[in-house]
Amino acid sequence: MDTAQTLDRGLRLLTLVADTPGGLTVTEAATRLGVGRAVVYRLATTLTEHALIRRDSSGRLRLGLGLLHLARRAQPLLADAALPALRKLADQVHATAHLTVADGDEAVAVAVVEPSSTVFHVAYRTGSRHPLAAGAAGRAILDADEGWTVSSGELQPGAYGIAAPVRDVEGLRASVGVVALAPLDPAMVGPLVVAAAHTLTTALA
Repeated sequence: MDTAQTLDRGLRLLTLVADTPGGLTVTEAATRLGVGRAVVYRLATTLTEHALIRRDSSGRLRLGLGLLHLARRAQPLLADAALPALRKLADQVHATAHLTVADGDEAVAVAVVEPSSTVFHVAYRTGSRHPLAAGAAGRAILDADEGWTVSSGELQPGAYGIAAPVRDVEGLRASVGVVALAPLDPAMVGPLVVAAAHTLTTALA
């Protein structure tokens, strides 16, 4: 029971630090977790040894680089879960479909599926990055309350995009979208993109 409680507290501390971009002191962490400072010191020391948490020059607790390693290992699993929904979407719309996630202030394509029945389509490379505020995929993540987001030539002249946010997956800021060489009909394509995002939510639940 003690081991489980320690693990639970460690995960709660890690989540708390992740949810506090400016970092927090040991005292602040202890107060918010409802435990003593000594408990937080022990937890932080263990998490620091695994590079999941670090102390900055002022002693505040912040996320460590070890989380980047875990995130990179998780991306292929996320991409695999998305592929069936992206394949269906690409063939429905006859456009390149993609899953995009937020990485700081950038949007990163982690899975891309090209349509199987077109002669010409947009070539979109997995790992491509662009500002979150530009393009349908990034703005769909930022405006997660919207049904879908439309873009025209924001990232590439002559490219048109529609994207919808992936909702209700804890810790994931992502969108599903399509990009094409010709204008897309939002009334027709938008609901298909939203449905694909919902399918991914269900697959990850």
